[in-house]
Amino acid sequence: MKAVYYPQDDILELRLSDKEIVREMAQDWNVAISYAEDGSVVEIVILDAVAAGLMPFQAETALTRQAA
Repeated sequence: MKAVYYPQDDILELRLSDKEIVREMAQDWNVAISYAEDGSVVEIVILDAVAAGLMPFQAETALTRQAA
């Protein structure tokens, strides 16, 4: 996954795959999701990311249970 933020436009782009985009659907006025031919999500673009409360974002590490 690759995340790119464009501060001058307040756009957050999340690239999940290197597959070719064949279809893009607006989910709301500020969210667009792009799909590959096989239906998998390739990219999510969020407009006004700071205003939506998504920037700055923090990555959290999931805790895994150790085998006994």
